[in-house]
Amino acid sequence: MKDATPINLLTGFLGSGKTTLLQRLLTDPAMASAAVLINEFGEVGLDHHLLDRIDDNVVLMKSGCICCTVRGEIADALLGLHSQRARGEIPWFDRVVIETTGLADPFPALSTIQSHPVLRSHFSIANVVTTVDAVNGQNQLADRLEAVRQVGAADVVVITKTDLADEARTADLRAALTRLNPTARQVIAAEAASDDFIASSTALRAEGWEGHAAHDHDHHHHHHHDTADAKIRSFAITVDGPVDWTAFGVWLTMLLNRHGDRIFRVKGILNVAGEDRPVAVHGVQRLVHAPVHMSGWPDASRQSRIVFIVDDLDPARIEASFHVFNRLSEKVLSHRASGCLEGATPR
Repeated sequence: MKDATPINLLTGFLGSGKTTLLQRLLTDPAMASAAVLINEFGEVGLDHHLLDRIDDNVVLMKSGCICCTVRGEIADALLGLHSQRARGEIPWFDRVVIETTGLADPFPALSTIQSHPVLRSHFSIANVVTTVDAVNGQNQLADRLEAVRQVGAADVVVITKTDLADEARTADLRAALTRLNPTARQVIAAEAASDDFIASSTALRAEGWEGHAAHDHDHHHHHHHDTADAKIRSFAITVDGPVDWTAFGVWLTMLLNRHGDRIFRVKGILNVAGEDRPVAVHGVQRLVHAPVHMSGWPDASRQSRIVFIVDDLDPARIEASFHVFNRLSEKVLSHRASGCLEGATPR
């Protein structure tokens, strides 16, 4: 994976300014070697014509919504780009940006890249960038589940059209976005830079936890998101002592296997038994990325913190199930410390 080409997923609801943002960022020299895949809903594609930089590295996928066609079309497009690059038939690219249709759930694209046996050998997921319209964003989040899923999956949320909205409206939107996805970094579109695309997912996750550590610590109660059915909510679980990695993995696997379709995002920083540095975990629905060892703790508490964004699930039941597993793991750790169990070192 060290030499894998990073993929940035650009998503956002209809009319939120994805193509405008992408067009501007592609003028940055740092993005000059990016390949672009554009997915549009409908038979006639237009967005690819709106990009000033049109070359062999811009590919239009127009057979329908990325939710329905991604497992075939996007895989074919990425593999085709990889083969053409290897043969020298197209200009060299050092990353791929996928712009989804405004009606897309980001999960199928992420799942395909992660699980495809060939794609995962050549490509890796860098981050998810979601655009949100300052004028219409709150209404869309209240009425459209697709918009909520897009924000829930985001590593970076880019707020667009702030010049058309007053400061109070923008502030209300930012507060709503924080309640929905407290670990996503928020950027005003006019201030967005190529770094928001280029930064690796590892860097963004570490930065997000450092920036939100105080928020998660002081406000780990549940947040309901004001959607039409009021069933979307975010909440955090905090643990003071070390967590057994094996027990945590079993618990998370069982949870996502049972409820993955309704868990939009899980993101955590863990104090793993036997590890000096914190371990960051990150998942979208049933897709869990490889854990990342962060450079250091964001604060002195060394607490484990796991943030969830869920749809119509009871946070109390999820938290209770975690603590059952954690209590069992504490007993295992205690036995290991006293030498009662062999094979004590977690891998």
